[in-house]
Order: sequence, then structure tokens, then C-alpha cells
Amino acid sequence: MKISRGERRLTIRSPFLSAAFDIVNSLMLVLIGTVMVIPFLYIFAVSFSSLHEYMSSDLLLWPNEWVLDSYRYIFASKSFIRSLGVTIFITIIGTLVNLAFTSAMAYGLTRKLPGQSFMLFLVLFTVLFSAGMIPTYMIVKETGLLNSLWALIIPSAIAPFNLIVMRQFFLGIPEELNEAAYIDGANELTTFFKVILPLSKPALATFCLFYAVGHWNNYFAGILYLNDPTLWPIQVILRQIVLLNDPMNSLGSVTMMMENPPPPETIQMAATLVATLPILIVYPFLQKHFAKGVMIGSVKG
Repeated sequence: MKISRGERRLTIRSPFLSAAFDIVNSLMLVLIGTVMVIPFLYIFAVSFSSLHEYMSSDLLLWPNEWVLDSYRYIFASKSFIRSLGVTIFITIIGTLVNLAFTSAMAYGLTRKLPGQSFMLFLVLFTVLFSAGMIPTYMIVKETGLLNSLWALIIPSAIAPFNLIVMRQFFLGIPEELNEAAYIDGANELTTFFKVILPLSKPALATFCLFYAVGHWNNYFAGILYLNDPTLWPIQVILRQIVLLNDPMNSLGSVTMMMENPPPPETIQMAATLVATLPILIVYPFLQKHFAKGVMIGSVKG
């Protein structure tokens, strides 16, 4: 087979173009990564720096003198510790509720049930049209969830988009597995727990991460539904610290008396880092499933 001059020129140049693309792509990724890491380095450095070092530097990325006064201050605050515990409770219980409701309804919508099409239409309808803030607030109030931690969990028990994607994932599981389970005497509930869920670990891990991040970072629902400051999650306390620029009053009474309390700026950065770090620690444990889970529902055989 004779190769034309243009094809031969393309064959000769393709290794060079491929290497050039890889170099440019790597440089762009390094640049984007650096831009994203610098704010975290700044928060980290300021939270551990002294007042003198913070005031003398325009952009502090690494402290020369490590000072832990800001962390001692925030962890001596009862309101900060309480809000951190509230957020952990909401994240764990809320994520379990989300996964249970979403996976159960998604599996139900894959079975041939009366009214299945209408139920699926209602789910799709809520993706495009939501009730809005005021009707949702009225529902939370009339159901007795106002000023309760369940107001941050029950109204968002199912995310419609996640439900649709998980349903597509369940539809991608071979039906022969369900039929084999039925032949062995399993019912729908046993099939769901013994066959479907074990095969859905990538999907469950992905949505677990999405739901957990959503619960951990949610502060608007806390402001809207919680009037009791003792029930505020960590993000609401962090909002008070940053916006009011008065962490001393936002953190309430501090059990440890300090002769020279840390500056408000370092307290803000320390609280921000503590509020951000836990969700960053969880991600590496779910990363192996997340790589598979991001492609959920994109291809259906």
C-alpha cells in the first residue's frame, strides 16, 4: 500500500505534536493547580502565624514562627465544638438518609410497577421546577421540623438528578442477575440488598461524596430553619466569624482565658481550615470508587 506525501508528513510530525500537546497540557494543569492551592496555603500559613508576621507580610504562604494560639482559642470555645459536632451529625445521618432513600426509589423505578411512568414524570418535573424558598419554608414549618436538625436532612432526602442517574446505573445491571436471584428464591428486597447494592459500590461512593459535601457545606438551610444558636452547624458559625469580622463574639464564651488573645484574622483562618479539612480528608478514601462513579449512566449497554 502506497503512503502519500501528506500522510507521511503527518506520521513524521505526529510524535512531535503529541509531545508538545502533553507539555502544554501539563503546564496548564500545573498552573491551574497552583492557582487553586495558593489560597489554601495562605489560609494555612496565616492560621499558624503570629500577629507581627501577619502584619509584616503582604502574601504569607509559609510561617517562619509557628503559633498555635488561634487553634487553642477556637477549640476552647464551646459553641465552636458544639457546631462541629452538629455538622458531623448532620453529615453522617443526612448522607445515610440520602443514600437509603435515593437508592430505594431508584431501584423501585426500574421495576414494572403501576404508575411507574407517572412517578418518573414527577421526578423529572422537580428537576426543572422547584417549589421555591417560601413554600419549602412553609412545609418545614407545618410539619414541625422548624428549629430542628431534621429540617436540614428530611427536605433534601432525595436529589432528583442523583435519583435519575442512579436509576440509569441500576438499569445497566444485567437483568439476568435479578432472574438468577429470583430462581434461587430471593424476593425484591433480598435482591436489592444482596445483588444490586453490592454491585453499585462505585455509584454509592460517588453519591456519598456528593451528599456529604453538600451537607457539610450547607449553611443557608441552617440560617433559614434554625433559630436556636446551639443548633447551628459549623458553616453558620464560620459565616458569623467571617462576615461580622468579630470572632470573639461569634464564638461566644471561651473557657480558656488568654492574656494576649490571637488577632481576629488568624482566628478566622484557623476556623476556616478546621471547617474545610475534614471533608478533604474523606475524599482520598473514596477516590478509587469516584473515578468509576463519575461515568455513571453515561453509557448503557
